[in-house]
Amino acid sequence: MSFSGAIAYRATASIVVAPLLVLVVIYACLWPLGVPTAFFRLQHGANTTEITPKDELEAALEGVAMENRTLIIAILNKAYVEQNAMLDLFLQSLGEGEDTESLIDHLLFVTVDQRAFNRCRTLELHCYNLVTEGVDFSKEVFYMSDAFNNMMWRRTLFLGDVLRRGYNFIFTDMDVMWLRNPFSQLSRDGEDLQMSSDFYYGKPFNNSNFNTGFYFVTANKKTVALFDEWYAWRNNSKGMKEQDVLQKMKKEGAFTRLGLKVRYLETTYFSGFCQMSRDLRKVITVHANCCVSMKVKLIDLRSVLEAWKVSNSNGTSNATTTAWPPVKGICLHDTATKQHTATKH
Repeated sequence: MSFSGAIAYRATASIVVAPLLVLVVIYACLWPLGVPTAFFRLQHGANTTEITPKDELEAALEGVAMENRTLIIAILNKAYVEQNAMLDLFLQSLGEGEDTESLIDHLLFVTVDQRAFNRCRTLELHCYNLVTEGVDFSKEVFYMSDAFNNMMWRRTLFLGDVLRRGYNFIFTDMDVMWLRNPFSQLSRDGEDLQMSSDFYYGKPFNNSNFNTGFYFVTANKKTVALFDEWYAWRNNSKGMKEQDVLQKMKKEGAFTRLGLKVRYLETTYFSGFCQMSRDLRKVITVHANCCVSMKVKLIDLRSVLEAWKVSNSNGTSNATTTAWPPVKGICLHDTATKQHTATKH
């Protein structure tokens, strides 16, 4: 480059650089004191997140979950939402239980047909419509029917997806009456899974009589692996419901192999028709297990809830007796005289 050309180049560069230096000085003067550049990087990241749309399930889970990413999940179909059917009774128990009404805000109803979804939305509950192509779940599904087993496996697949997204949850069947808030009794001593029991024999970490109608699961790699393996059994489990498959997996050592810490819940607190709690002051939930027809379950659960209301109006915490008042039903025998124990089998 010639000497004259160099001078011209420097002159041009000065014309360009000088205004930039002025802008830098002005920008520095106007920069808000005490605001680090990381703030703007975070804001940029937040904007990027907002631009990326959440899918419908993630939005539903986020809108219901507590701060610790825990929620309650129930499956709802058309048969449950008929007038004076299971949904109404389920909501009544939550509305009348001790410290349970607020839990409705953290309860996601997963509907499996349009009628159930519409009813759920009408009641202004938290609803997520789970669509399964080519399958009609709108009718009552009878125990161990093909439709029953299909619904149970679809449920297992869905719940595994919830775990993969990092959400802990209580799963509850609709035929479970919530009489007290269960979280105070759900231990947090490193358990990955806490499951209700049909029969409880005093062994919190070893029970083959567990029930998948009510359980609490923590989201982690171990529980995700469990649900993946559980669902993978569906094609090799003809004639078995998903609960039987999980019991078989436990018997064959899957829980131990996956490093799971599993606690089985006492029926004193988490009760059911198979083995009814005798202590009115301790019972938290009552499950219509060991009972098949929805019509029969409704009759017996209404009796249980009515007995609870009568006793609770007198103050169960100050009750002179811990026993239930007499409750007679079809599946549930007289609670005042029935021996709530069972021969191990």
